[in-house]
Amino acid sequence: MKNEELIKLSFTYPEGQERTVRVYVPEHDENETLPVIYMTDGQNLFEDELSSFGSWHTREAVAAERKSSGKAAIIVGIFNDGAPIQRTNELTPATIGRFVFPPEMPEEARKMFIPQGESFDDFVVNTVMPEIESRFPVKKGRENTAFCGSSSGGLQTFFTVMSHPEIFSAGGVFSPCFMLYDGADFESWVRGKVTEPAPYLYLYSGGDPGLEEVICMVTDMTSKLLSTCYPSDKLKTVIKPEQKHCEAAWEKEFECFLHDFLSMN
Repeated sequence: MKNEELIKLSFTYPEGQERTVRVYVPEHDENETLPVIYMTDGQNLFEDELSSFGSWHTREAVAAERKSSGKAAIIVGIFNDGAPIQRTNELTPATIGRFVFPPEMPEEARKMFIPQGESFDDFVVNTVMPEIESRFPVKKGRENTAFCGSSSGGLQTFFTVMSHPEIFSAGGVFSPCFMLYDGADFESWVRGKVTEPAPYLYLYSGGDPGLEEVICMVTDMTSKLLSTCYPSDKLKTVIKPEQKHCEAAWEKEFECFLHDFLSMN
C-alpha cells in the first residue's frame, strides 16, 4: 500500500511565468491506477491556509468517497495567477461570443479585460495532462478524466469539456459566469458543441442575492437550453437558492460530483 501524497509541481505558463500545480494522490495499492480530476484555483482545494476564502477540502472528500464506495481519484489543482482581473482573464474564453459588460463595471476595468481562456485550455491539455499522466498512477482514457471549477473556473470547465469531449467524460460546472456573453452568441456556441460522446455535465448554482442570483438565472437558462439538444442522461442541474457564491457551497457540490464521476467508472 502506498501512502497519500500532496506534491507541488512547477510549470511554465504560455506567457512565460511560473505556475504552480499541486497533485493529490490518495492512498492506493502498489499497482493501482486512479481516475483523475483536473481543477482550477488550486490554492483553494486542499487546505484553508493557502486560501483567503476557505478550502474545498478535496482530500477529505476523496477519503470519504473511498470509505463509502471503495473508489478514489487523483486531484490536480492548477493555481490561478493570484490577481483577480488576471484570474478572470485566464479563465474566460474569447471565442464563445461577444461580451456583455455589466453597467456598473468601470471603464478602466473593461480595458483590463483581455480574455485568454483558450491559452489556459491549451496549457491544461497539452502541458499539464501529459506530465501528470507520465509521473503519477493515472488511469488513462476519457472515461477516467474529468474537469471541475467554480465561477470563472466553472465557465472555463464548461468550455474545456465541451471543446474536448474526446478527452473529458465529465465536468463539474459550479456557479459559472455564463452571463458575460451575448445570449444569442452563447446559444449558438453551445449548440455547435453538442456532439457524441457527450461529457456528463454537473451544473450547479446557488441563488443568494447579488452575484450568485444573476449566475443562477443564467445557469437555469443554460440548463433549459441544453435540455433541448443534449442527452438527458448526461445533464444534471442542481440549484440551491439559499447558497452563496463561496467555497463552502462548492465543497459540498464537489462531493456529489466526485461520487457521480467515480460511479461512471
